[in-house]
Amino acid sequence: MNFQLIVKICLLLISIVSPIFSQGFWGNEFPEGKIEYEPKSYVCYKTVQPVILDGKITEKAWADIPWTDSFVDIEGSLKPRPYNDTKVKMLWDRDYFYFAVYMKEPHVWATIKERDAVIYKDNDFEIFLDPDGDTHNYYELEVNAYGTEWDLLITKPYHDGGKVALDSWDIPGLITSVHIDGTLNDASDLDSGWSIEIAIPWKAFIGNYRSNNPPKDGEQWKINFSRVHWETNIINSAYVKTERPEYNWVWSPQGVIYMHMPDLWGLVQFTENIIGKEVVQFKYSKIDKIKWSLRQVYYKQRNYFFANQKYSDSIRELNFFKDLKLKKTPFNGVSWPPKITLTPSGWEAFVTWENKNIIIRKDGRVWVE
Repeated sequence: MNFQLIVKICLLLISIVSPIFSQGFWGNEFPEGKIEYEPKSYVCYKTVQPVILDGKITEKAWADIPWTDSFVDIEGSLKPRPYNDTKVKMLWDRDYFYFAVYMKEPHVWATIKERDAVIYKDNDFEIFLDPDGDTHNYYELEVNAYGTEWDLLITKPYHDGGKVALDSWDIPGLITSVHIDGTLNDASDLDSGWSIEIAIPWKAFIGNYRSNNPPKDGEQWKINFSRVHWETNIINSAYVKTERPEYNWVWSPQGVIYMHMPDLWGLVQFTENIIGKEVVQFKYSKIDKIKWSLRQVYYKQRNYFFANQKYSDSIRELNFFKDLKLKKTPFNGVSWPPKITLTPSGWEAFVTWENKNIIIRKDGRVWVE
């Protein structure tokens, strides 16, 4: 996406511009939530059936697996719904995390064939994975209709001072397969769409995960998907992108045109159950809600710094309770409001719940101890 390219340029300038600029690249105000926090959820079943990756999503393993909700605009209810449908299925086994993607598209085209090029300059599909939900050390994979891949390991979100994405890192054992329901790069006809099957081995997550083993039953990951779509004109029998900004269609809306806020992604819950044997209900995550509530300190601190050139250890000074919902504890038993401590590097804040500390710090990392 163009915005991501701007982000990378901004990061290169951070070392020579003022500390104020390093607080972000949205001008003089950090964007707080513009839509209600209602992350999408999905239960990912285990499969004992083989998944043959040909891009067609016709294998028996996928037959009864539900689709996600159709994608919406990245800004959610602030923008109209997408005019081309996109949806995803997920499965797992002892070796791989599987994804099946369907994208309705009357004009399937692609231009980029070089791995780790900037794939979102084409229409593409993108996966974002944060296994431990701390918003740091997360993964991004982009694929276009040629099947060209761009996989990245991102140490922390760009707005938190993360380095330019480590695109020299490749997902070990990654498998992707694209199927075109029509003809690629042929402007003389109308296509039905394109689909992708993807398998990411568990060993790919060893750098940000407890081991190379699959997740435990009931475990939840922060995940989101994005489809980048450019409008085109047909000129001399070829597709030519218009100057209109790209569309960003996603599974779980962010409320801002920027995917790199892992705290706003959806939740995928893994189950050991096989589809058809037992219907597994998604279990609402109290930890995720507590992390979201705690993150409001982060938003307030960012904007307080813009105005005052310093951080505060006072909930009152941060105007934390301006949002009336934050006056109430997220759940019974949570120490509320958060306790804030100023540190040499900035600040930390925490709450306690069920003998655990949930902590967030200046660079946005949030974790449980």
